[in-house]
Amino acid sequence: MAKFDSPLKNIRIASPCSANWDEMYGNERRRFCGECKLNVYNLSGMTKFDAENLIAAGEGRVCVRYFRRTDGTVITADCPVGWERLKRRAVSVAGAVFSLFIAISAGLLSVAFLKSGATYLREVRERVVPKPEPVLMGAIAMPPEQDHPPSNGVKGS
Repeated sequence: MAKFDSPLKNIRIASPCSANWDEMYGNERRRFCGECKLNVYNLSGMTKFDAENLIAAGEGRVCVRYFRRTDGTVITADCPVGWERLKRRAVSVAGAVFSLFIAISAGLLSVAFLKSGATYLREVRERVVPKPEPVLMGAIAMPPEQDHPPSNGVKGS
């Protein structure tokens, strides 16, 4: 008895099309090619079940776009390798968001602590170190006046 094999394992493109996928009209699963006047199906944008059904039910000419791994398997939207990459990316984004939250919280807490700490330190300093008050020891003495003859620029005779 023959074992059922996935049609995705046996898919081959006889003559690759040179049309640009990004210039076609449609969505990520199916776009219309103006050159060959056919719908082009993106197998890598479908689940494995949908891609296998499309290949099995396709009668006549079916244009497909897909990505193949180095081991020869076709990458589909529900590929476990793709899910693993998506999970790793989600974890790294969550880690970045968490780190940002911690950094902002630490910054706000340190500002609040420094504000309250500055007030506390000011109060302690005022209690421990008394403010210097001016002390008057006496009146300021004026220099004595000296008896000098006025000088008019002429030297004596």
